[in-house]
Amino acid sequence: MAYRRLLLPLTGTAAGEAALATALMVARIWNAHVHCLHVRVDARDVAPLAGEGLSGAMIEEMMAATERESGDRAGRVRALFDRFAVTSGGVAIADSAETALKTDGPTLSFESIAGREEDVVAQQSRLYDMAVVPHPEADEDVSSSDALHAVLFDSGRPVLIAPRQVPQTIGTRVCCAWNGSAESAAAIAAALPWLHRANAVRLLYADEYQRRGPKVDGIRSYLRWHEIEAEPVLFKPLTKDVGAGLLGAARDFEADLLCMGAYSHSRLRQLILGGVTRHILENSDMPVLMCR
Repeated sequence: MAYRRLLLPLTGTAAGEAALATALMVARIWNAHVHCLHVRVDARDVAPLAGEGLSGAMIEEMMAATERESGDRAGRVRALFDRFAVTSGGVAIADSAETALKTDGPTLSFESIAGREEDVVAQQSRLYDMAVVPHPEADEDVSSSDALHAVLFDSGRPVLIAPRQVPQTIGTRVCCAWNGSAESAAAIAAALPWLHRANAVRLLYADEYQRRGPKVDGIRSYLRWHEIEAEPVLFKPLTKDVGAGLLGAARDFEADLLCMGAYSHSRLRQLILGGVTRHILENSDMPVLMCR
């Protein structure tokens, strides 16, 4: 069991650069290929949004401005990728999947296409073992991360949210958040390669976090069938905040990977009222593997 193909929706931000470095760390571990995908805004999508009362010339100018801005952004993202590829060392740049398959060691590739980011990323992620997504920016509402939610809700694949700072290690000490939900079960199944490789695994559970479903002893027994010994640990919410308690327990374990299900409650409820998923997305300083 291994992760061989990783998709990285690449942005030109500092978080995007950290995600690229994190994805390469994962690729070195699993001898994998990282395909960096930049989705440009399609100027044709602007026309329906222009509304009534605008002349054809005004709409054309708006589309032209969108095309210029999108092209400039794509150029910056490509430059970031090229700089990273030059300075990384020991990684080959593949111009096709066939080239990557014939290359020993980790490989990188880049593609820039026009379209709606959430549609393109969700559809393309289905052909990869995992998507690596940049951490939401410090001043960015987590609900605005189209690529992240596209993978979580529409790809059927796990997503690894990279931290804002590149981690020193990943996957050596793994915490799995367990609440009996289908989402947490899917996350643990997706994390099995990491769990087999880890030096230590801990199952984090709490009464306040539990949903309808099996208790922690059940998933511990399941992991034993896969020859994985996991230590169950009860965590306490901090000031009634389950997300903060979960993240604190993972830090206490010195985890370098947190595995969990996402949005056991509805996404709308979590975005409006807050919730465990939202807290982790906004505050985690370690890589987080999520499944929905």
